[in-house]
Amino acid sequence: MTTKTDDLLKMAEAHSAENYHPLPVVLTRGEGCWVWDVEGKKYLDMLSSYSALNQGHCHPRIIAALNEQAGQLTLTSRAFHNDLFGPLVKRLTELTGLDKALPMNTGAEGVETAIKMARRWGYEKKGIPEDKAEIVVFENNFHGRTTTIVGFSSEAAYQRGFGPFTPGFRIVPYGDMEAVRGAVGPNTCAVLIEPIQGEGGILIPPAGYLTELAALCREQNVLFVADEIQTGLGRTGKPFAWQHEPDAAPDAIILGKALGGGVYPVSAVVARADAMDVFDPGSHGSTFGGNPLACRVALTSLDVLVDEGLVEKAAASGAYFMEKLREIGSSHVTEVRGRGLLIGVEVKAEAGGARPFCERLKEEGILCKETHELVIRFAPPLVIDREEMDWALARVEKVLTE
Repeated sequence: MTTKTDDLLKMAEAHSAENYHPLPVVLTRGEGCWVWDVEGKKYLDMLSSYSALNQGHCHPRIIAALNEQAGQLTLTSRAFHNDLFGPLVKRLTELTGLDKALPMNTGAEGVETAIKMARRWGYEKKGIPEDKAEIVVFENNFHGRTTTIVGFSSEAAYQRGFGPFTPGFRIVPYGDMEAVRGAVGPNTCAVLIEPIQGEGGILIPPAGYLTELAALCREQNVLFVADEIQTGLGRTGKPFAWQHEPDAAPDAIILGKALGGGVYPVSAVVARADAMDVFDPGSHGSTFGGNPLACRVALTSLDVLVDEGLVEKAAASGAYFMEKLREIGSSHVTEVRGRGLLIGVEVKAEAGGARPFCERLKEEGILCKETHELVIRFAPPLVIDREEMDWALARVEKVLTE
């Protein structure tokens, strides 16, 4: 019998580019940590749209703010001021401890903004010769999908057929301090890093690594830029993942995903003043960047994180969830790693990779996604409670021990 799911999957297959390989589920409603498909089956969302749903699906405060603002003023462009732009950039600087913020829309736009900022800073403030600026990046990075960004990816699938690529990036192994020292030179304007590599397989750098990077950048007059699009805003049990090493404060932070509360794309670069001040009128922009609807959603999303203690909750929930995952003792699993509620379970290649486990978990009512072939990523909304975690753990244990 043909179901509504079958019909919708066939429609998507016939009329959409095949740039994703989603699990065969068609969702129609979400609330908190839960989603429902078009047949009425309920699932626990353990992906959170790659951490864009830290506050959960359709959080009532965020939806109320969205609806109220949508009926009042949605877009002005940056040709004019709006009454929410100032409060948002002020809030972002207070949150990060940095000086100035530049709101954009998507995470990739935030990364592109940081790249432009770092290069111009290198020319105007550091004195790098024109068109010679270099940015140090890391193997297995994921910073977005624009042609500039995929050009410094180490993943061949992200690059095939999209060249030629933008020069000016030096790729070094993640976690190798000596490699960074060897790559940083007089023309280096920035080091761009994810404090934890999410798409890379929930890869955590060695203890002290981020602190050493920050110190090297200060010593060599290089901007230390943290891509916290996926790891920021509570996901790892701290407001920002770099804070697991208190002396690793970056010169610039890129935010996105959860800044939009799971309902609207909002990103931002927040940086020290001498870096952000390289932008002058006409040098960079976005029609939708910093629009009043985005600002209202972002401000409310930040309020929810604070008012509901979601950062602290992520720390406690993540510790519990990882402890219970390690107790399962599956013969298929090589490692459980993570921080807060950004958790990876690496399985053995001979088990067929992570995809079959994700497919089986879907049958059990849990939605998660493989990353880097061998890693099952568990990253539920930060609002998940102990009862929901235990419900998930019973089903994860069943699938991992089959």
